[in-house]
Amino acid sequence: MLEKKGEWKRKNAGKIVAVAIVVLLVLLLIVHFLPAGEKNAESQEDRLAFLASLGWQADPDSEEANQVVIPDCSEGAMADYNALMQKGGYDLSDYEGKSVGQYQYRLTNYPDCEQTVWVTLYVCRGRVIGGDIHTASLDGFMHELRPNDEKPTG
Repeated sequence: MLEKKGEWKRKNAGKIVAVAIVVLLVLLLIVHFLPAGEKNAESQEDRLAFLASLGWQADPDSEEANQVVIPDCSEGAMADYNALMQKGGYDLSDYEGKSVGQYQYRLTNYPDCEQTVWVTLYVCRGRVIGGDIHTASLDGFMHELRPNDEKPTG
């Protein structure tokens, strides 16, 4: 009887390991292919093309690039900013504590505005994870990243 139990354990151990390997591979594929959309912002050309797909024209010579760490998004000004991100379909809380690229460009086709208008993109692993459109003046504005032909949501 003991021989049969040992034989059963050996036969099933191989099956269990095989199933575990398949599950692990599936999880790795999900993690690799699902986060934050397609790789659309690895280079300046990619970022400008992403903005163009939304109808925005940005001056490539105006690019300012930085690395920033996303802070806690649960309270204060950062909670308000993340609420703005969420209006645009993004959520920076998924990236709290992570270092991400921050790219800013001057928009050249913002309608009906005499002030200089800027767009900021946040990029992680080649993907846009957030962004906003704003002016730098005290009486200016800031709204979610959205297509040029849509009105800001608030």
